[in-house]
Amino acid sequence: MPIVQFVPFSSSVHPSFWHELTKLKIDVLRLDASHVPVSASYTAGKTVVDRETGNEVGLGCHLTLGEDAFKPDAKPAKHAALIKGTMINFNTIEDFKSSDKTALFNELSDRLWAGLSPSPSAGTTAELNSFLLITFADLKKYKYYYWFAFPAFMASPPWEIGDSGWGLAEEALGAEGVKSVHGQLAELEVETGAAEQFFLLRPGAAGAYEVGRLEQWGEFFASVPEEDQIIGFLDPSSTHNPGWPLRNLLSHISSRQPGKPLSLNILSWRDGDRPTGNRRWASRYAKIDLRAAAALAEGAKRPTAVGWERNAAGKLGPRMADLAPMMDPARLADQAVDLNLKLMRWRILPELNLEKVAETRCLLLGAGTLGCYVARTLMGWGVRNITLVDSGKVSFSNPVRQPLFDFEDCLDGGKPKAACAAEHLKKIFPGINARGIEMAIPMPGHPIPPSEVEKIRTTVAELEELYDTHDAVFLLMDSRESRWLPTVLGTAKNKYVMNAALGFDTYLVMRHGPRQGTAPPSGTTEPPKHARLGCYYCNDIVAPSDSLTDRTLDQMCTVTRPGLAPIAASTAVELLVSMLQHPLGIHAPPSSGKDDEEGHSVLGAVPHQLRGYLARFNSMTITGAAYDRCTGCSEAVVKAYEKDRFNMVQRACDETGYLEELTGLKELYSESEAVMEAVDWDEDDAEGDF
Repeated sequence: MPIVQFVPFSSSVHPSFWHELTKLKIDVLRLDASHVPVSASYTAGKTVVDRETGNEVGLGCHLTLGEDAFKPDAKPAKHAALIKGTMINFNTIEDFKSSDKTALFNELSDRLWAGLSPSPSAGTTAELNSFLLITFADLKKYKYYYWFAFPAFMASPPWEIGDSGWGLAEEALGAEGVKSVHGQLAELEVETGAAEQFFLLRPGAAGAYEVGRLEQWGEFFASVPEEDQIIGFLDPSSTHNPGWPLRNLLSHISSRQPGKPLSLNILSWRDGDRPTGNRRWASRYAKIDLRAAAALAEGAKRPTAVGWERNAAGKLGPRMADLAPMMDPARLADQAVDLNLKLMRWRILPELNLEKVAETRCLLLGAGTLGCYVARTLMGWGVRNITLVDSGKVSFSNPVRQPLFDFEDCLDGGKPKAACAAEHLKKIFPGINARGIEMAIPMPGHPIPPSEVEKIRTTVAELEELYDTHDAVFLLMDSRESRWLPTVLGTAKNKYVMNAALGFDTYLVMRHGPRQGTAPPSGTTEPPKHARLGCYYCNDIVAPSDSLTDRTLDQMCTVTRPGLAPIAASTAVELLVSMLQHPLGIHAPPSSGKDDEEGHSVLGAVPHQLRGYLARFNSMTITGAAYDRCTGCSEAVVKAYEKDRFNMVQRACDETGYLEELTGLKELYSESEAVMEAVDWDEDDAEGDF
């Protein structure tokens, strides 16, 4: 009699699986090359009709992996059976090539063999089939090298098919019998969430058959004559030969009845979701025999296993999936832009919380030289939400110093800076949520004309709304007084406020302290060990006023060394990220940068202020306490704003001396003058000094 031939599995990997592997490799596995459980599925074999020839063409004996392969509770598609496997993802292509594939294959084969239970009635059908997948993911080129193994045991002597060969199931079981099997398998699938790989049949009433699980062998066949016992399997093959799952099923039955010649009734189930008129796809029935005494005596060693998949050339070797040509460029960019950041967590900073940085919504007030560089550095850190605010237009002097503009942006009077910068951010990375808003912020010392009052009132309301919808604010304007209202709002709403200012060859980068009386994120009410950190105005004893009128050309332009702005901008962003990584956030204690100093974040020091000097190529860390009479962050100013809103802003802009009187600076001046007048100056001694 002819020997039974089996159609091996052929892997079918959906591109979504490689996307999930990419995320798993970067975010979870990193350098870990240990075994990872994966799930795959297969369905009953199918054929399609060739439109040109009219012939039926088999779709292959596919084992499919999709995006749910790594989920512990993965469910297969409708009418599909689930198979569990193991994946090993190597870190280099050299490791992939030089791996001991024989040892890996034998390890899985040994495990499968050991899992087969002492009798056909015990164990689970999930133990009968498994697979091994070894991979290497080249995440720079989006090429994935992989090789599947589907271990199956060889019988000795081999299985033989009965004299009648394969026949249609309807002829052996009858139409009513096939219909009853179909209905019961559908019910089992609803109950378990997957199609049954293997099942048992016994005759029922009125030509019907009863269906049981393979695990129920002893109970289910207790009173059924051996010639009426039928073992069924979901057959993924669409050819004359049965599919690969039958091979281990027969080995399973044979190994549990050592030394006994077997003659088994096998049902090859191919009926998918409904009976079909396609004869080649229809379920089939046959007797399969191991007539000679089984060589697998009790306690025998594991038989030889085969099952490495052949590649497209028909040779034993790995395959390669190149996803780059078929990937959406936007999605490709989305995965690639954060690669450098996520690699930090592999060896250098496993504790780095990149998600917290990416979720931070940043508001940039100023879209000039500092604003452009800050936006670019934020993108480098994975920030996805950036809003730019500016009232200017792009001029011909801007593109060489401000990297988000080009020559065309200067034509016809120039594009609005904020909107233009946001547009260029999207060109750099389409996944960024960037927008630009044209807005002129009211400033102390610059009276508001009556005709502009309602417009400025709307501006203040819009600015406050922007603060409510953002987490961190960068003050990047080119005048002292333009930072006043943003400082007041940042203090009132307890936002992260980062300030950057430029001189010719010096820069200042500082973080504003939290609002007085606010608690750290942990919810602790314990007062901080350090004084509340000051804002941009805390070192001044005068209120901000008009610094823009009557200026020469060099005073109207920000005249700085070209390399200064990117240094200051990058420093400001790095300081924000260090704060975000600190457990106390905005309440993080100031540090000077010494290695043995307490209070560092995972990125190191979190200073209050940094003053850089390009002339000396060095920088200093400075800590400054908040001033209780500050015109920007004192409670007197913040509470006055919260009470009167726009009216308070209007008074600060229109009335000279208002902020000094509000904060008590005016009183301080009077006290200082009184002290000076009370001093008994010795004019003779004074003259003698010259």
